[in-house]
Amino acid sequence: MSARVPFDSMKSAALGASRVITSSPCDIGELISLALRGLRPMFDADRQLFCHRLVRTDQRIVREGLSLRYTLMTLLGLREVELAGTSSGFNVREICEWFIRDTKWIQGIGDLGLLIWLAAAFDSDRVADVLETFNCETALDRYSDAREGRTMELAWFLAGLSHAAETSPTLLTSLTDLSVETYHRIEENQGEYDLFGHMGVKKSLTGRFRGKIGSFADQVYPIYAMSKFAKVFQVDDPLGPALGCATAICSAQGELGQWWWLYDSTSGRTSSRYPVYSVHQHAMAPMCLFAVEGATGQSFRSYIYKGLSWIYGSNELEANMRDHSENLIWRCILPKRSKSRYWEMATSILRPPSDNVETDSLKVLYEQRPYEYGWLLFAFARHAGDRTVVNPV
Repeated sequence: MSARVPFDSMKSAALGASRVITSSPCDIGELISLALRGLRPMFDADRQLFCHRLVRTDQRIVREGLSLRYTLMTLLGLREVELAGTSSGFNVREICEWFIRDTKWIQGIGDLGLLIWLAAAFDSDRVADVLETFNCETALDRYSDAREGRTMELAWFLAGLSHAAETSPTLLTSLTDLSVETYHRIEENQGEYDLFGHMGVKKSLTGRFRGKIGSFADQVYPIYAMSKFAKVFQVDDPLGPALGCATAICSAQGELGQWWWLYDSTSGRTSSRYPVYSVHQHAMAPMCLFAVEGATGQSFRSYIYKGLSWIYGSNELEANMRDHSENLIWRCILPKRSKSRYWEMATSILRPPSDNVETDSLKVLYEQRPYEYGWLLFAFARHAGDRTVVNPV
């Protein structure tokens, strides 16, 4: 593992970098209400699951598929809403009960981490049973995604363990060693510029070829998990990597507040900028930055709200990504030609992506997935009273 900048120095640097000027009102409560309304047509009451996605066609909005993982993430957001004192409009405990009772869908360490996280959020008395049922002490060696060192999935597992440990002093003690081992496996994927690769580069043939390129999700979930781990277990070591990555993605944030798509953990460069996803702007970046703020005391609010301004129309197409008639926030802005983003990633090895983009080469993708609202609710449920500012068009 490469040498890291001392925690105090990183904190001072982040403080100096966070002065971003914004100027237009934003009502977080309005966003939360939009999300709660928008989730209703995504829910299949017969199956008690949320769909895979909603897609806008020429005639109407179409609901496609069902997703266990998206349902679970959405439940975590809905639970935060209820803990903040607002009715979610769903029988979230009944839906959660199905996940805890029928676990045949668990396919890897990431799924297991999300299940543990869900149990800790809804029924702390059953967390120990979940841990025992899945023999979690050996999970890192049993599941292929853990053996391959997949960053996002390991981060979900560490987040789950940290939330579980928070429920009782007994679990805090018994989960310490496993949590520390999981943390170290994630840390192995962090490059000297503090960005995370997608997976262990020495764990598999696939890792050698694509391990160093991490998505935005590969940055967000480790920041969140390490921050939670540090706070729950009262350890300082994870704060350096978490704060370092948070500072790195904020330094790379686009002029319009864009959170870019792919990052090269070995060079510290943005590997590919597009698509720019709405969920990164209004949910995933706030979720992780609020978490590292809570663990370190370092504020990233200016970056959070600058990123949020992107969905309000301060973006490349000057498009308001919120559709109030359908209660949706459209998924992303992306190149019209799909090969454009792969060419950008390939050429980034030689030079950083250009800041200049032709707006007529971009388009809005008119679809949405329920987990996007789930993480929005998770991030902002306890900030519902915030009235802040965002950049105008």
